[in-house]
Amino acid sequence: MKFGYFEDKNKEYVITSPKTPLPWINYLGCEDFFSLISNTGGGYSFYKDAKLLRLTRYRYNNIPLDSNGHYYYINENGKVWNPGWMPTKAELDSYECRHGLGYSVFTGVKNELKAEMTAFVPIGSSCEVNKVTLTNESNTEKSFSLFSYVEFCLWNAMDDMTNFQRNFNTGEVEIHGSQIYHKTEYRERRNHYAVYSVNAPVDGFDTDRDTFLGAYGENSAPKAVMENAAGNSLASGWSPIGSHQIKLTLTPGESKTFVFVLGYVENPEDEKFTALDEINLAPAKALLEKFDTAEKADAALLDLKNYWNDLLSHFTVSSSEEKLDRMVNVWHQYQCMVTFNMSRSASYYESGIGRGMGFRDSCQDLLGFVHLIPDRARQRILDIASTQFADGSAYHQYQPLTKKGNSDIGSGFNDDPLWLIAGTAAYIKETGDYSILDEITPFNNDMDTAVPFMEHLRRSFHYTIEHLGPHKLPLIGRADWNDCLNLNCFSKEPGESFQTFGPSEGHVAESVFIAGMFVKYGKDYVEICKKRGLLEEAALAEKAIADMCLAVEKDGWDGEWFLRAYDAYEQKIGSKECEEGQIFIEPQGFCVMAEIGKEKGLCQKSMESVEKLLDTKYGIVLLQPPYRRYHVELGEISSYPPGYKENAGIFCHNNPWISIAETVIGRGDRAWQVYTRTCPAYIEDISEIHRTEPYVYSQMIAGKDAKNHGEAKNSWLTGTAAWTFLNVSQFILGIRPDYDGLGIDPCIPSSLEGFTAKRDFRGVTYEITVKNPNHVEKGVKSLTVDGVSLEGNVIPYDENMVGKTVKVEAVMN
Repeated sequence: MKFGYFEDKNKEYVITSPKTPLPWINYLGCEDFFSLISNTGGGYSFYKDAKLLRLTRYRYNNIPLDSNGHYYYINENGKVWNPGWMPTKAELDSYECRHGLGYSVFTGVKNELKAEMTAFVPIGSSCEVNKVTLTNESNTEKSFSLFSYVEFCLWNAMDDMTNFQRNFNTGEVEIHGSQIYHKTEYRERRNHYAVYSVNAPVDGFDTDRDTFLGAYGENSAPKAVMENAAGNSLASGWSPIGSHQIKLTLTPGESKTFVFVLGYVENPEDEKFTALDEINLAPAKALLEKFDTAEKADAALLDLKNYWNDLLSHFTVSSSEEKLDRMVNVWHQYQCMVTFNMSRSASYYESGIGRGMGFRDSCQDLLGFVHLIPDRARQRILDIASTQFADGSAYHQYQPLTKKGNSDIGSGFNDDPLWLIAGTAAYIKETGDYSILDEITPFNNDMDTAVPFMEHLRRSFHYTIEHLGPHKLPLIGRADWNDCLNLNCFSKEPGESFQTFGPSEGHVAESVFIAGMFVKYGKDYVEICKKRGLLEEAALAEKAIADMCLAVEKDGWDGEWFLRAYDAYEQKIGSKECEEGQIFIEPQGFCVMAEIGKEKGLCQKSMESVEKLLDTKYGIVLLQPPYRRYHVELGEISSYPPGYKENAGIFCHNNPWISIAETVIGRGDRAWQVYTRTCPAYIEDISEIHRTEPYVYSQMIAGKDAKNHGEAKNSWLTGTAAWTFLNVSQFILGIRPDYDGLGIDPCIPSSLEGFTAKRDFRGVTYEITVKNPNHVEKGVKSLTVDGVSLEGNVIPYDENMVGKTVKVEAVMN
C-alpha cells in the first residue's frame, strides 16, 4: 500500500494522505541552521547543536503522535483547520505534502479555501522561511483569520525538559510590531536570541503559552484560535511562544501571500544591548529584510534548488532501472548529506540530547558524502581526529558545537580507531589531497599534544596491534561496531547502561569483525604509507596484516562461516557450537570484503552460509538463531526480544556489506538482490508494513523472528545511507575512486544490459558508458578512454584534463 508517490522531475516525494503509518519527515538546512519537519507540520529547529541551541520545543513519544511543530491555523466562521492536518486533525477536502531537497510544501483545501505553505532553510542564512499563500477558490467573498504558532525551547534541550523549578521563572520576550523576540537568558549568559516574524502588520499576537492555549488547553484547539481573538500576551517567567493573528478578506479567486521567518541571531559580547534591557535588533532586522517579500523568498528557494541540483550532478546514472536511477541520483545522496550533517544526533528517533556526533558514525558517513563537498569532509576528518586520545583510542562521540569529545555513552569501542583510517582513505582516493596528512592535529583537543595528522593514523593502526587477545585477534573493548555486544560488561541491574557500566577493556574478549576491518583498512594504511615514502612502516603494517589473516583463518573460521567473537571466558560467539547466535552477519561482510581466505574458498562459503541461514524476503538478519534468554556475558544484544535490533533484526547498515562482499566474489545477481530488498524505492509498495519513509533508509527492520516482520524503525540517521550509496555506486555500478585514478569495475545483475553515468572526479568530468551484451555479472573485457584502448580498469588521473570532459566506454564479458 502506498501513501504517496515519487515525482522524479522535481526530485520530490509527494504524500497524498496525512495519515501515514508514522510521521514521514524531511530535513531543512545544510549549513548551520536546521529544522525537522513532518508531513503534518510537526518538528523543531536548532542552530548547529540540537541539544545546546534548540529554538523550538518538540515532545518525543507524545500522545497524540507528533503533536508539536511550526503550525498555521485557519479559523473561518468558527471552523478551525491546519493546512498540514495536524494538530486539529480537521478533515480536509484535499491534502498534499511534497518533501523536496531541503524544502517541504503543504497544500490543504477546506471549504474552497486553499492554503499552501512552503518551508525551507535558505542557503547562507540562519533561519527557517515559511511562505504561506491563501487563495479563495469559491465564488463568494471569504473572511477568516490566520494564526501562526511556535513554542520556544529554552535553548538547552536537556535543561528545558527537566529543570522546571528554574525554567518557569526565566521566560522573556520583546515585541516590535510583527516581530516577536525570544530573549530568555540573553540578559545574563547568552549573546543570542530568536526572532519570529511575518512581513505584514498583524491584528494580534501572543507570546504566553497559557494565554494562547487556555488553561488546560491543547494545541489541537488553542483558546485564542477557537475564540478568533489573540490575547496580545507578553510572556514573563512562564513558557514563551510566538503567535501572530492576521485577519483577511479575499474576493473570489484572490490570493494573498505572507512570509514568516524563524531566525537565530547572535551579537558580539560588547554589542548585545542598545539600551537597558533592550536587545540589539540590527542583525535580526538585516536577516528579516532578506525575506520581507514573496519575491525574495521565491528567489531564495530557487537558490536552494539550484544548490541541490548542482550538488547532485557530480554523480548521476541512467539505466533501464527507473528505481535505481531515482535512488542513486537523488535520495541516496540526499540522505548521505543529511546524515553527514546530523550524524546520529537529531531525528524523530534520536532526541538530539543523548548523542552528539559519533566518531565511528561520522567516519562512515564520509564514505557516502566525500564526493559531494570534499572540503567539508576534510574538516570533519580533522575535527574527528582532534578528539582522539594519544594512545590511538577515541571518545565514541563529540558535541558538534564545541567539537570536544564526551563520555556520555562511554569510550573504549575498539573499532573506532580503524574507522579514522577508512574515512581518510576515502578522502584521499577522492581528492588526491595528501596534504591533510601534514595538518597539525591535537589529541583530546589539547594543542600541546598536536602532531601531524599522519601520526593519528599510525596510532590508530597500532592501537589494534597493541590490543590483541589470546588468539591474536583484536580485543573488542567495550564493544565493536555492534554496540550491543558487550563482552566485558556483565550487567545484572536494570537501568544500568550497557555502554557505560563495567570495564571498557578486558584482556580476553576478542572480535573477528575488527580483525576483518584491520585487514581491509590496513591495506589502505599500507598504501598511504607507501605514498608518503614510509616504507619501513608499510612493511611492518603488511606483516601485521598477514599475521591477522592467519589468525582469522586459524581461530576465526568455523568451517562454513567466520566466527563473530570470543567472549571473556574464551568461548566462541557465532559458531555452530552455540545454541543461540550461531552465525552473525558482521564478520561475513567484512572478512569477505577484506578477502581473507578468498583463494581457499572461505569467502564463497561465507556468502553461501549467509544466503542459507540469514536471508529473509525483507533483508538479511543480523544473526540466527536469536537469543531467547538473557546472556550476562554477551550484554545488551540478548536483552532485545527476538527479531528486534541487534537480536536478529534486519540491521540495514550491514546489508550493503554483504552486497559488496558478493561483488568481491563476482556474484552480481546476488549483490543486486541484497541491495533491492532494503532499498526504499523497491519496497514503497509495502509502506503499510514497512511504516517508515519510503524515500530513505531506516536503521533496522524487524526480522523473521519478530511479530511484526518487515516493520522498520529509526529512519534517516543511519550508516546505511553511506554504505548503500558506496555499495551501489562503487561496487555494483563499479565507478570507484582509487589513489591513482578512477576505477571502472561493475558487478551488475545479468539482466542489466548496461548503463550510462556521469562522474566528476578531481576536476574532470567522466561520461561513462557500460555495455553488457553477453549479460555477465562481472568482468570488463575492454576499456576505452576518448577512443583510446586502456589496459586494466583504472583510468589514470591526469591533471592536464582538469576542466575537461572525458568519454569512457567499458564492455563487460
